[in-house]
Amino acid sequence: MSHPRASYDGVVATVPVSIPYVRYSIQSAHWWLGHALRELIRGARINKADIDGLCVSSFTLAPDTAVGLVQHLDMTPRWLDHIPTGGASGIMGLRRAARAVQCGDAELVACVAGDTNHVDSFRHTLSQFSRFAQDGVYPYGAGGPNASFALLTRNYMRETGATREDFGKLCVAQRENALRYPHALMKKPLTLRQYLEARLITDPIHLFDCVMPCAGAEGFMVMREQRARDLGLPFVRILSTMERHNAWPEDPIQIRGGWTIDRDDFYDHAGVAPADVDFMQAYDDYPVINMMQIEDLGFCAKGEAPEFVRDHTFTIDGSFPFNTCGGQLSVGQAGAAGGYLGLVEAVRQLTGSAGGTQLKNPRIGLISGFGMINYDRGLCTAAALLARSDA
Repeated sequence: MSHPRASYDGVVATVPVSIPYVRYSIQSAHWWLGHALRELIRGARINKADIDGLCVSSFTLAPDTAVGLVQHLDMTPRWLDHIPTGGASGIMGLRRAARAVQCGDAELVACVAGDTNHVDSFRHTLSQFSRFAQDGVYPYGAGGPNASFALLTRNYMRETGATREDFGKLCVAQRENALRYPHALMKKPLTLRQYLEARLITDPIHLFDCVMPCAGAEGFMVMREQRARDLGLPFVRILSTMERHNAWPEDPIQIRGGWTIDRDDFYDHAGVAPADVDFMQAYDDYPVINMMQIEDLGFCAKGEAPEFVRDHTFTIDGSFPFNTCGGQLSVGQAGAAGGYLGLVEAVRQLTGSAGGTQLKNPRIGLISGFGMINYDRGLCTAAALLARSDA
């Protein structure tokens, strides 16, 4: 018999920071993560020595891990975590940091994610991504996620009737949102015709179904609510979180994620329902995963996301605001920072600090994570429900 989950009462997330992305960088991952930490310190108006907890996600930090980074940054934390789960890392970092603060293992936790992007670093990352990649995919010339997501996308289209026009509507809407976000690398509008006529990458994946690898960093802080108030920091409440790994291994090809296992408990724990959510920030390395997350998190029934897409605009000023900063498909994918992008944007939205992408009076936001693709599935799924401080 499982025990009831403890709430996150009294623990908050605050100080969302983004280090502007660039296509390529000669700097190291350490440089990007260090800049994120510097902005957290400035934003919280604290000293570096006040930070006693650190959570790190990065692919290109290797051969270092979080413990090596603390020496580079001249830190002595009493709580340390390294989360190498890509698109799920931001939510996983949030939930671990929140419990550490709640239990008294740390008082001020800095959560940072970032990667560099040298001219050849993305190819190197792909070749070493996993044992599956090394043994079963990369030697046959199918290195990288494009072939895997082509497989998932083709299967999803066959199972649900989704069309390229459906995927394109999401990409076009996210680009419209991104034009209001100053750090987005994609600066030009995208039309559905341009999406449909873009060059083929791996059938049925075309150019605008893919993210642009880049360099950058994201971060936020976790602390007790009273500490945030003492520091004069706007904050968001943590209503619930979940994570699940290697869900539904019996499925021949992934058509659902681990969200479906824990969804009911997730909403019950938060005391809200999907209808209460004002916006969604989903991990979007390819549009098919957007549709899977919309379904698996209860916004429509399984297989009905194509119709859901046809019924909504997904824009900041329309229905079902989705990836309000543009998501990775228009901002860029700065390695593991992509797993933080939506969470950082959600904190901005709920603290009224999102600038050009700001929604009108949002109270509850849902953030979803998806990471670590192997040939036929992504292994990590996660989600969080956050609320405005007065919600």
